[in-house]
Amino acid sequence: MPTIGTRTVRSGSAALILAAPLLGTAPAAADSGPLTFATPAYELRVATDRLAVTTVRAGRTVLATAPGAFRFRIGGDWHIVREVTGSTRDGNTLRVTAATDLPGITVDLRITLRSDRYDMNWSLSGAQADALSTAYDLNSAGHYWYGHGENSDQTVQPWPLDSGQLVDSGFSPASYQVVSPFWYTSSATGLRADTNDPMDVRIHSGGNGLGEFTVTGARPAASTVFVEDAPAEVYRDHIALVGKPERSDTSYEQYATPLWNSWAQLYGEQTQENVLAWARALAGAGLGGHALQIEESVIAADFGERFPDLPALSEQLDRLGFDLGMWTGLYMPETAANFSEAVDNGYLLKDPSDPTSPCLFTWWNGRRTGLIDLANPAARQWYADDLKAQTSESGVAGFKFDTAFFDDRCAPYPGATRADYVKYGTELADDFDQQGAGLRVGWNASQSKGFATRTADKPTTFAGLRAAVSANLAVSTIGYPFVETDMIGGSLSYPPPTKEVLARWAQAASLMPLMYASTSPTGVRDATTGQWVGYDRETVDLYRQAIKTHEKLAPYIWDQVQSTLKTGDPIMRPLFFDFPKDKAGYTVTDEWMLGPAVLAAPKLDEGTTRDVFLPSGTWRDVTNGKVVRGPVTLKQYPAPLGVTPAFVNLKAKGATKAYQALARTDAEQ
Repeated sequence: MPTIGTRTVRSGSAALILAAPLLGTAPAAADSGPLTFATPAYELRVATDRLAVTTVRAGRTVLATAPGAFRFRIGGDWHIVREVTGSTRDGNTLRVTAATDLPGITVDLRITLRSDRYDMNWSLSGAQADALSTAYDLNSAGHYWYGHGENSDQTVQPWPLDSGQLVDSGFSPASYQVVSPFWYTSSATGLRADTNDPMDVRIHSGGNGLGEFTVTGARPAASTVFVEDAPAEVYRDHIALVGKPERSDTSYEQYATPLWNSWAQLYGEQTQENVLAWARALAGAGLGGHALQIEESVIAADFGERFPDLPALSEQLDRLGFDLGMWTGLYMPETAANFSEAVDNGYLLKDPSDPTSPCLFTWWNGRRTGLIDLANPAARQWYADDLKAQTSESGVAGFKFDTAFFDDRCAPYPGATRADYVKYGTELADDFDQQGAGLRVGWNASQSKGFATRTADKPTTFAGLRAAVSANLAVSTIGYPFVETDMIGGSLSYPPPTKEVLARWAQAASLMPLMYASTSPTGVRDATTGQWVGYDRETVDLYRQAIKTHEKLAPYIWDQVQSTLKTGDPIMRPLFFDFPKDKAGYTVTDEWMLGPAVLAAPKLDEGTTRDVFLPSGTWRDVTNGKVVRGPVTLKQYPAPLGVTPAFVNLKAKGATKAYQALARTDAEQ
């Protein structure tokens, strides 16, 4: 088989050095070896005995497809891709053909090399597949994988992803979870799937050591693989493609003080009397905030009975220091007061098997529901007019938007795409104050708006708190920098959190960009028993101190918001973003950086001590003022219930402002 010598091909300003056997269209010999492409930053090898792609940097494999990596599905049956049968090259683009286990059906693979990444897409010739799947060997990438966003199982969030198992068969722009088709590794490689079609994503499913990425639909499987020197650089490559916030939709006050939401406090007891009593208890205990949102929809059939005078409630809350907020969503249950109006006017998404009927499905609470069709201009106006009426007539200052804008079980409006639904939904939400509750929108489709992002509901346990922290890190590092956890203390209709869980959750949230709260330390009704659960005075004091800490830290956080608007970097991020050479930081799950200066290490489980890893640098311990030089692990660091371990990187930008905010005065000791 003839070969050609090394030659240089220009790609923009970067020179690509390509050295590869030229296969033409003849079958490859079994011992022909891989096609090898070298760039100044990395080397790409395409195996010919069975199609496989390996990325090598500085002589070390940093990403590799798994054996039998390329598969496709036709008519419900999976098939495999076999040996390479031919290749051609045009500049920095390689085109490869490969055989499959079906006669007459081949695979076309195209790889375009760039200085810090390569684009790869593949499809079938001779047939049309309904799914294309590409699998990677997780261990090839330095063992650790991150990204994706929220796990569809809200009770657990593996971090790194391959430390557990993640299976998301409904991975889509219409997911309720905040997700993006972007994954990155500890070896500073990244994978971005270029699709708006639903995917099936599996990370270490069944402990198989694979990352399996399956694209459904007739389009080719298209992706970009980034090859960088540090994970943060991979993140920045991703942001350069999907965009960064142009502004913050959340105000300084909304960063500085908590948003209270009635859901986990009241659950099924949402009444005007109960909301007002809760607000009075919060204000009386010095547990301030900028807004109080009622987790209930005005379209509920009995809403008027339970909330007979919203304008009066708004005035009463204002006197207590809170703006009134309301829950809203596109979901339209059959029990809604205006369900018939929505059906009669064609305002709901349609059934894909019967375009004359609304698409109805079972919601989380077991009720049959439809979804308002935002691609229908009349339906969109109807929904927006209702929200405007609430603000002008009822004293509602803002909304918590809690919905997906489309559901994959339904048919889109004629001519509309999933991207259209995200566009219409985010434009509509942007017309209203979201009071720091933000918006849950995946696929990095709305980040220019700068919405806050709250992660999904978590259990009211320490496990729930740890999952909430990991979910924040996962969401923040796929392009959602203004992140907050589920309601402090958790929800999901679990029994109320213990004193320790509630206090520790508030302490952790005080070192995040925003505080999103519900369960009151003054007491809460147990949703599972109906019994009142009270907390002691210490719980109230600890919660109040967490609020005070966050408010004092707000000027530093606001600086990070402004920095993010310039760079796109996440505010809350894993240690290895700032300290990529400290390998111990790649598996730390209970610490994070808040901007460049603050290392947060709150206690996220039972007990009164914890180990704290400090990366390279000079750190000042906020609790005792001591200076510590890293890298070092502080074993059995004292963390009784009144202590929230945090450290300031003395050489980082903003260190002085951060330390002055966090250092406790003698009166607070």
